Parts: sequence; structure tokens; C-alpha cells
Amino acid sequence: MNDRAALLALVCDALASGDRDRAAAIVHDCYPFEATEKVQRRYSERKMTELFVRDGFIDRYRGTRLVFPPTLRLISDALPQYFPYHRNWKMSATHVAYWELTPTVDHILPVALGGADDEANWACCSMLTNGIKANWTLEQLGWELLPAGEFAQWDGLLGWFVRQMEERPEYVEKSAYYRCWYTAARPHAV
Repeated sequence: MNDRAALLALVCDALASGDRDRAAAIVHDCYPFEATEKVQRRYSERKMTELFVRDGFIDRYRGTRLVFPPTLRLISDALPQYFPYHRNWKMSATHVAYWELTPTVDHILPVALGGADDEANWACCSMLTNGIKANWTLEQLGWELLPAGEFAQWDGLLGWFVRQMEERPEYVEKSAYYRCWYTAARPHAV
């Protein structure tokens, strides 16, 4: 049965009539629980930057342009009152651009559903899109993987970030955050 709500209505009918075994059998046979394994993943700034460059700083599910993460932070450092940032991304203290425009690594076929944790299964998308997609497949969501963007046409303001770091070496010297991203971005800057 494809109508899962109707399936649960049958479960409720069985429970209401006191037939717990029939309700359990319906769930077990037609809509079973499938446990997923939580796998912790951490990507280096270099690996993430390579993916963002490969995909042209485009959300591969929505087609929107994205911005290199440390560029957003530099804007926040320059304009904290107007473009706030909170280290834990507290919504009431962080500009919405961080969710809408920060690129992330998404697994096209979720690892929890058997997808590989490798570059062939990675796509660039925004934090917002990644949160919506979660562990769903593209088919389940009715989404499609859009073509990668052209890095030469939109660099996600990576070049701007690199120029800022070169003009202000004190940022690189004092901040491990900026230093890591600068090291990752420098080979890609034009």
C-alpha cells in the first residue's frame, strides 16, 4: 500500500478493536521501522573547498548561489550590528544568510541509507537545504540533482576572501579559523 496514512488508519482500527497483534503485523509487514546508523563525519576545510569549487558554489538541489563560509564571517566581523554571527549559530543572534548561503557537504544518497562517504556521492548545498533533505533520498523528496555551476562565473566570493587575507595578514596570524580556510582557498583564487 503506497498510502501510508491509510496504512496507519488500518493500524488504528486494529488497535481500537483490541487486536494489537494485527496492528503490529500491519506495521511489521507494510511499514517496518528501519534503524539508521549515525555516522559522525568531519571534513577538512580543504576537502570542503574542493567540493564547493567543483560544484561552482551552487546549491545542487535548488540552483541558488552560495557564499564561501569565511567570507560570511568576515562580513560579520566588519558589520556585527547588521550582519551578526553567533558561534553556536543561535537563530536569534545570527543573520539568516548563514543558513541560506553557507555551502555544506551533502550525501546525495544518505550514508544512513547505504550511500558512500566519498566525493562521487557528495553535492554542495546550503545549510538550509541540507537540513530539509536530512536522510531522505532525492526520489523520496521529488528533487533532482542539478548541474554544477561554473566556478569561473561565480566563485562564491572565495577570491574576495583570499584578497582580504592577503591585505590583512593579521587575520591569518591571529585566527585559526581564517588561517585554515585561507590555506584551503589560496590554490583556487584567481
